[in-house]
Formats: sequence, C-alpha cells, structure tokens
Amino acid sequence: MTNLKFNSLINLKLTQESGQTSQPPWRQNSIGNTDEFNELIYLKVPSIINELSDESINLNGLPILLKLSQDKNDLNSFTYIYEFPKKVGNHQISNFFDTNNLSNNEIKIIENEIKNELTKIYDLDFDLKKFYDFLSADEKLAPSVDFCKGLRLFIAKDQFECIISSICSANNSIARWTKSIDKIKHNWGEKVEFDDGIFYGFPSPNQFLDFYETPIEEAEADGHSYEIECYTHNLKSCGVGYRTPYMVKASQMLIDEIDINQIGSMDYDEAFDLILKLPGVGAKVADCILLYGFRFEEAFPSDVWIKRIVSHLYFDGEEISADQTRDFGIEHFGDYAGYAQLYLFHYARKSGLMDKIKSK
Repeated sequence: MTNLKFNSLINLKLTQESGQTSQPPWRQNSIGNTDEFNELIYLKVPSIINELSDESINLNGLPILLKLSQDKNDLNSFTYIYEFPKKVGNHQISNFFDTNNLSNNEIKIIENEIKNELTKIYDLDFDLKKFYDFLSADEKLAPSVDFCKGLRLFIAKDQFECIISSICSANNSIARWTKSIDKIKHNWGEKVEFDDGIFYGFPSPNQFLDFYETPIEEAEADGHSYEIECYTHNLKSCGVGYRTPYMVKASQMLIDEIDINQIGSMDYDEAFDLILKLPGVGAKVADCILLYGFRFEEAFPSDVWIKRIVSHLYFDGEEISADQTRDFGIEHFGDYAGYAQLYLFHYARKSGLMDKIKSK
C-alpha cells in the first residue's frame, strides 16, 4: 500500500508523551531515525454483510489499524498507511476488506475518512505558527516555543473513553491510569486482529453497566468457586480504586441524562457545568474532558503544578487557588488557553523551571 502523507508541523512523539492528554499513547516503536505509532481507530461503517452466509455483522464502525511514521529530523510532515482487520471478535472478515475487492471510489472514501480522523486527533487544522506569534509576544511564554516545537493537542479518538480516562486520572499518575485503561480494554473491549497484532476497542456505556465492580461481587455471582484473588474480571481489579462507582454512575448518566453527541455544540460554560454533574469530576477533570475530548480550546485545566507554574511566572510566587489559576488562564490566554496550558506544563518540565519551583 502506498504511503500517504501529511504536511503539517507536528512532533508526534512529543504530542503523545506530553503528559497532558485523556487517552493512552499509541503503540510506539523507534527504528533508527524514525518514530512509528500504531493504533486502532473506527471509521463510520455500521455493518457489513457476509455474502457467503448472508450474515449481518454489526460493527461499532470499520476498524482500521493506522500506522504513522515520522523522521525525527523532519517535524513538518509524517507518513501513514492503514491496514484492514483480519478478524473482529469472532468474525473472520479479512475477505470483505481486501483492497483488490474495493473500487477506487470506496478506497477514496475510506482514505478521506482516515485523513479527517487524523486531522481531528492531532488537531492539524490548528495554526501553530500563528500561536507561536502569540507566545512570542508574551515574555513569560516566549521561551516555551523552543522547548515545545511541534507540540499539539492530542484529541481523544473516543469521547466516552476520554471521560472514563479523565475520571481515572484524578489524583493518579499517568503510568497508573493508562495501565488501568488498557486493562479495561483487554477485559471488555472489542478484540480486533490485524497482521501486525491484536488491538482492543473501548467498551460502551451500556457495557459498563454490566461489569462487576469488585472481586467480591464477581465471586458472589460465580458462587465463590475460587479463591477471591482469582477474580480479576472486575473494575476494581483494573486498578481504578475508589473511582469504580464513579465510572459506572457516569456511564448510566451518559445513557439516561446526557447526550454525549450534543456536548461539542454547546458553548464552553454550558458544557463545563454539564460535565461537572458527572461523579468524580471536578473543575480540572471537567476542563481536561472538554479540551482533550471535545476540543474546547478555551478550557484551562488547573492542577497543582499548573497553579505553581502560573504563580511563579505571573504572580511573583504568590499563593493562588486552582480557581484563580483557571480564571486567570481563561481570561489572559483567551481562545489559546488550552494550548497555553499544554505549553506551560511541558516547558516547565523540560526547561528546569519545575525543578526550580519544587525546590522552593
């Protein structure tokens, strides 16, 4: 398959590893001067028909394996190819999506959808050069450009996954919550096999309602056939801790009360107030969901480190609250608030500023 190409300023590795996101990084591999990133995405194809058995196979969408490559010395472009699945769940479907059996128009439609998804996930329509002009006009932020060249928002490919991941990330390390999300996918996500390996989709809100929350609940349903430590097919065993009931309740609310498809069309304040109704969601997590799940770029997620960074740079180290930090970010940076937060955090980590603040 011919390599397809994007000509956009982006550092794919930095974007995925910035520590500011609401989804686990893609499967990565570095070979010499090239970084590679593979991930399962779903295109909008609701079902296919097995012509041999006339069996209808319902899909969440057409699973595609995206394989991105970037030369470490060229941040102005990256190439990608895609791979069709061999098997989805228990259904062998490799014969359905063979490029030899697809018309040029069908391939064009698929490749256009892939391009749209990549544009959305890596925010490729955002004008980084214009943003850099904005940063350069602020003496506090100007140095961040050199440390963050090509850094973009990493937008969640699945908005429900973003919400659950964000709830899981509260008071949690990046390594722990990403491991928990991967376990949830392995336990209950749709299994998709490609020539290059097995990937898993993310469960739906309806599926979450059927999960056992704890090992005890799972054991009771099984009649305690085994020792309690043998029961690992439950949310608590995925390492989500006290957040377990929050995830289940949030799933119920997204079925009964909140239309996830309407959130993106709301104004920021309305969407913020709505997301705050979800259990386990405070102001910082709500802003993470809106920024990384729905691309509300005026959101300014404020945790303890952003508060300290903003205090050091703009308030002479004076003690300020998370709410004051958030209000300052939204007012001072305007439509660039989300990106400013992203750049502030990474700049502080890489420049030594965060170590300087820690030592005070």
